[in-house]
Amino acid sequence: MTSNQRIIRLKTVLARTGLSRSTLYRKIADGTFPRQVPISTRGTGWYESTINQWIHDPTGWQAASAGTMEP
Repeated sequence: MTSNQRIIRLKTVLARTGLSRSTLYRKIADGTFPRQVPISTRGTGWYESTINQWIHDPTGWQAASAGTMEP
């Protein structure tokens, strides 16, 4: 598994983005932050590469731009 395919959990995403949990979930609902991917029956995470894209350009990020990594 390469670093681009790594899945990171909520705690790491919050630390890397500087967002609060409620802001992160509000942005997901608004479509301005990447959606989670399922990793188990009750667990989710985010592709690290998609989070890196969002960090690089948070105002210009769109769900379609990350379509190569998300199902």
